[in-house]
Amino acid sequence: MVNAVTQIAQSGKGNGKNKSRLDIFYSKATPQQSSEPATTENSSDGITVSDYTGLRALLNPLWCNYGFRLAVVILTCFGVVMVFSASSVTMIAAKLSPWKQALNQGTYCILGLVICYAATRARADFYRKISFWFVMFSIVLQLMTMTPLGVEVNGNKGWIGIRNVFTMQPAEVMKLALCIWMPWAIVTATDHFKKEGPKTYGPSIVVFLVCLAAVMLGGDLGTALILVAIGVTAMLVGGFPTKWLVSSGLALLAAVLVFVVTSPNRMLRITAAYRPCPTTALQGECYQAMHAKYAMASGGFFGVGIGNSREKWNYLPEAHNDFIFAIIGEETGFIGAAIIILLFVVLGWCMFTIALQTPDKYASRALICIAIWIVGQALVNIMVVIGLLPVMGVPLPFVSAGGSSLVMCLSAAGVAVSMMKMQPQIRADVTALSL
Repeated sequence: MVNAVTQIAQSGKGNGKNKSRLDIFYSKATPQQSSEPATTENSSDGITVSDYTGLRALLNPLWCNYGFRLAVVILTCFGVVMVFSASSVTMIAAKLSPWKQALNQGTYCILGLVICYAATRARADFYRKISFWFVMFSIVLQLMTMTPLGVEVNGNKGWIGIRNVFTMQPAEVMKLALCIWMPWAIVTATDHFKKEGPKTYGPSIVVFLVCLAAVMLGGDLGTALILVAIGVTAMLVGGFPTKWLVSSGLALLAAVLVFVVTSPNRMLRITAAYRPCPTTALQGECYQAMHAKYAMASGGFFGVGIGNSREKWNYLPEAHNDFIFAIIGEETGFIGAAIIILLFVVLGWCMFTIALQTPDKYASRALICIAIWIVGQALVNIMVVIGLLPVMGVPLPFVSAGGSSLVMCLSAAGVAVSMMKMQPQIRADVTALSL
């Protein structure tokens, strides 16, 4: 078994091109024809860490590899259980089987796990090659929401399909597409920046803005903010010029403010989150956030028991979807909610730790973007439930009801596992197990 390699860049070292902001990232990007052990064209200098005793065991890439997989499986399986618990009353009230939502979630869970396994078998180089066409495909899907196939849900026209038969949310596909395309697009532009100037970033930025515009056409600001987080992360670690990154950030912030102040519904959500709720708003904009807090408060330390939630009795809207964390807090208490948060911490820690020890720079960047998507979206969802953010309508990854979200999150987990195999110690372990 080889020693783990932690990638640490040498400050100022290189050929004079723009440097990225993480130590492991490099100044030259050249496509690899294989995702076997990375060559010097697509790898960075590093030092060897040979001692994983004590707290350093948390940096062990093998532990992180299996810890990541275990956390994904636990979250997914627990999500199916909680979707059944949170949706059963709603299904009965609609004169449907109490198992309907849970069976749908279980079906998507199986589909997602199959895709996840298939994704782990592909090489990192495969994702790099198809990434551009994957983004184009996701844009086409998203634009279909503006056609007669588009389905509006809660004021956002972000779904395609036939209502009450089959619908999907193309933005979930776009999240993964950006995670595997933007890291390569930005670093390729950085590679040519010195010779060709700012125009090298033009195509990448234009495609990214088209993605944002396609989502915003349906009015889904919450999802657009997740895409912004992915894009900014790819720019941050890919060597995008700092002054342009700051300027772009300010421009995006200004655009968000415009979308907020021009929408009475969004303004009501914000005022409901950051001011005392007047009596006149208890049945309006404050209703969902208020009942989410009731659910969390009712759970106490150990919870009222799985299946015993009171808020799911048609008091808390979207109890099985965007606000499922509130039902988790009510039924499993502080202990259960803390475990869910810890599992997302494990996911983020494992992806970042392995990314910092992976010689393949594309795999490193893609892992970081996936981590920002999954963990960042979970953080936003949880902060909405506990009242630190206004209601945004983003699901809790792996847990909330919804086939598009679950399948694409599991697909992203499979892609992440594929990228993790570029780390030497994990690659050696996988090779040994396959013998």
